[in-house]
Amino acid sequence: MTVPLPLEGLSAIVTGAGRGLGRAEALELARLGAAVVVNDYGQPGRDGSGEASAGPAEQVADEIRAAGGQAVAHTGDVADHQQARELTELAIAEFGKLDILVNNAGILRDRMVFSMTEGEWDAVIRVHLKGHFNTTRFAAAHWRDRSKAAGGPVYGRIVNTSSEAFLAGSAGQPNYAAAKGGIVGLTTSTALALAKYGVTANAICPRARTRMTEEVFAGLEQPESGLDPLAPEHVAPLVGYLASPAAERVNGQLMVVHGGMVAIVERPRVQAKFDSKQDTFSYDELDALLTPHYARRPAGETFAAAEVLGLKRE
Repeated sequence: MTVPLPLEGLSAIVTGAGRGLGRAEALELARLGAAVVVNDYGQPGRDGSGEASAGPAEQVADEIRAAGGQAVAHTGDVADHQQARELTELAIAEFGKLDILVNNAGILRDRMVFSMTEGEWDAVIRVHLKGHFNTTRFAAAHWRDRSKAAGGPVYGRIVNTSSEAFLAGSAGQPNYAAAKGGIVGLTTSTALALAKYGVTANAICPRARTRMTEEVFAGLEQPESGLDPLAPEHVAPLVGYLASPAAERVNGQLMVVHGGMVAIVERPRVQAKFDSKQDTFSYDELDALLTPHYARRPAGETFAAAEVLGLKRE
């Protein structure tokens, strides 16, 4: 008796799936049985530069089909509202419905905050944060309509891509860190809004060697044998799990993942609390309470959840 695959009969969209993390995630979802829409705008530059190309998305779709799976390529820009709508419509037209959305598409335009241009800020926010919103908006509408028609919950999974740049800060990436923080807010809001329809939404902070992180991990050599600890293939299984029926109780979560490790990140907790002895605080009272509190901490120390988890970037 053949055991059904975890995602058999389900369909998925993976954005930015022509290379790196997205490619590994698309291949993993297909391996687990999902029919996949492979989305990639196909621009060669990690900063979003160069002519768009169908090549990367088509190549990954070909890989999936060659392995016996179902896949179709989509080369639209998810940061464009109408093209994101068309992406969702393609999945529904090809496979009858949409069950899984993995948002991965992104670009980098790194610069210190005092040097960053408006265009560099807008471009990164547009692709990462607006791109996540656009696809989520149309997938969510699809699931709500299906739920109303069915008279109850339906199957829906969203896996969004945040970053440790949001958790621990990244001095030369104010646009990227802000976008990734916004994605966490979008994820938790979406998780609350769609839970009654049977849909879950979670976010991951992956650490992997891709063209977007080639400079970050340039000093870390790849092993001569065995799987690179920073290979995207370490991240893809978690995406497959979060997309599966087994993860029905996982919702609104943020997870760090890399090299055979998964860490579940808690929501921020209150570190210290001070109450005024008057009707409201005065400057002097705040000075008397807060200045000694921060004086006990090392100079320049900032909140860094990733360091608390032992996940500080190399």
